[in-house]
Amino acid sequence: MTSPATTSPAIAASGLRKSYGDKVVLDGIDLTVPEGTVFALLGPNGAGKTTAVNILSTLISPGPGSGSIRIGGHDLTTDAQAVRGAIGVTGQFSAVDGLITGEENMLLMADLHHLSRGEGRRVAAELLDRFDLVEAAQKPASTYSGGMKRRLDIAMTLVGDPRIIFLDEPTTGLDPRSRHTMWQIIRGLVADGVTVLLTTQYLDEADELADRIAVLHNGKIAAEGTADELKRLVPGGHVRLRFTDPAAYRSAAAVLGEVTQDDEALSLQIPSDGTQRALRAVLDRLDSAGIEAAELSVHTPDLDDVFFALTGPAVPGRPGPANQPEEAVR
Repeated sequence: MTSPATTSPAIAASGLRKSYGDKVVLDGIDLTVPEGTVFALLGPNGAGKTTAVNILSTLISPGPGSGSIRIGGHDLTTDAQAVRGAIGVTGQFSAVDGLITGEENMLLMADLHHLSRGEGRRVAAELLDRFDLVEAAQKPASTYSGGMKRRLDIAMTLVGDPRIIFLDEPTTGLDPRSRHTMWQIIRGLVADGVTVLLTTQYLDEADELADRIAVLHNGKIAAEGTADELKRLVPGGHVRLRFTDPAAYRSAAAVLGEVTQDDEALSLQIPSDGTQRALRAVLDRLDSAGIEAAELSVHTPDLDDVFFALTGPAVPGRPGPANQPEEAVR
């Protein structure tokens, strides 16, 4: 992941609203995405992720009462054409035309961007090579695998050299190898200074790629922060100590106080937020008593825990919305 840039945000939206009749899809959300970073929108189906992308990419208009929206420094309301010139969009459903070849799809995009014939062929060739599609370039796109179609889709998005890209669930339906290939592509884009706003239902994807993550629920942002910040929002973190000496196990239990004991495994579980300071405190108390554990492991909540805590009913072993913090990281 990248370090957030210090320049003006690539995307800045305040009070984003959208309703369809009585159905409120977005209820005044704020988004700020620094240049050259990945921002992930997480949320269950119907949370408003795609609607947010469609508004920010000028595909649909924001609702009445929405505040300021600036994309690439351009006001979306008064200068939508400039916004379109600065962005690229890859939606949930492929824009690839299966009846023509991969190269013809690329050249069609070049025509739409008003590139000259020579420039269009040069850009198409470079992107087909970059996305490992040269061998398949002369084949109908209908013969491509899901991963190949997704790579072609993003290659087509890059024909206009956008500096801001919206990726709406780009790896849905892909096999694990193709997903990891897509992650490498996204990392490469950001390394080149491109800003990516990503929607996904894959929590590991957000954890791997995103500098910041916002969790959408019922049209509002339930929490926003780095992956580590979000993981600290929910309970469940602990340090686990395992002993081989029963006497040391009993002594540690007495010294540490509030622990969960497993007499059969000779292990202790101590509540912890997983920080270095908390871990050092446990070790210092053991050292001062001359106790040594055979094994130590740190367990922290993952984004699955965050997702379930903020957006859905509790399931066995996971915290539910009733346990979510009063104040989310913003």
